[in-house]
Amino acid sequence: MTGPYAALVTVPEISYLAVAGAVVASMVVGFVYYHPKVMGSRWMRAIEHDEESVAAGAGSWVYGVVVLASFVTAWVLAGATWLSYEFYGGSFLVNALVTGVVLWLGFTAARVVVHDGFDPRGFRVTPYTLLNGLVTVLAMALVIGLLPPG
Repeated sequence: MTGPYAALVTVPEISYLAVAGAVVASMVVGFVYYHPKVMGSRWMRAIEHDEESVAAGAGSWVYGVVVLASFVTAWVLAGATWLSYEFYGGSFLVNALVTGVVLWLGFTAARVVVHDGFDPRGFRVTPYTLLNGLVTVLAMALVIGLLPPG
């Protein structure tokens, strides 16, 4: 880009290998987290579902949506990490982890709490959603931080 605003436009360098790895990491976290022996059974009770109602509500198409959403999250996290690294310097891994926590707190946690405040179930599901989101973002940030661009 040229012109007076050229200095304001910075395109983050993104490692798409890291983004792909972060998507895989998010899928692994979801599989483990929602396994009945980990948090799955408690989460289902909190959302007032059982295995049959959860299975009936989610078609195979939902996994495509989950992968796409995970890709968007990983891509944004990778870009924000690069911007953080360029601004603050230091360790790319530390920047990835701190950026992940800050984005989780500011966008995921804050929005989930507002949303769940109006949910008729109250805040019964909130801890499960927040913990899953944090663990997912930290796993993604770890992969992105270990596979910097360039």
